Amino acid sequence: MRAVLRQTTERLSLYLPILVMAVLALGSWWLVRNAPRAPGLTGAQPVRHEPDYFMRDFAVKNFDATGRLKSEVRGAVMRHYPDTETLEIDEVRMRALGQDGRWSVATARRALSNADGSEVQLFGNAVVTREPLPPQPGKTPQPRMEFRGEFLHAFTQTERVRSNQPVTLIRGDDHFTADAMEYDNVEQVLQMRGRVRGILMPKPGR
Repeated sequence: MRAVLRQTTERLSLYLPILVMAVLALGSWWLVRNAPRAPGLTGAQPVRHEPDYFMRDFAVKNFDATGRLKSEVRGAVMRHYPDTETLEIDEVRMRALGQDGRWSVATARRALSNADGSEVQLFGNAVVTREPLPPQPGKTPQPRMEFRGEFLHAFTQTERVRSNQPVTLIRGDDHFTADAMEYDNVEQVLQMRGRVRGILMPKPGR
């Protein structure tokens, strides 16, 4: 009888830790399920359009695999908005190296950029310039180009500039104005819409 009782006790001692753990887990689950919720945390919180960090008098540079500078962004103040993953920059100055080796420079009183900088909206005295392309074998020379307006929308990766507001284009010595425009540097296509006016200067030697 004592031997049977000892064997039963030994078996219970083996399973006792498992039973204790099961009871503790069940008790924890019950406490979590029935604990009062903190006020204000019962529903989804509204997302606020507020910056989560600032940068002042900053400069951010991007390099390719060979260490060559590809782009640079400078500004007086930068604000990051986590709800839209956008950057707002005051007194912005940007430059990027194009596929043809020419630099493009953009300045404005304020800029709004997406997370990777591939799409930038420029507000207030916005100017985008492209360096001239000097004569090269197999390539057509391209004069310096400059876009001006109160709003310009630049796409740095596809090298496009557009605006749905009045804009001025200076191409070499020629001047054009329009109510809206879209320029594709890769395809070398310029579309100007609305009231389009232009002044074409005579070429030297003509």
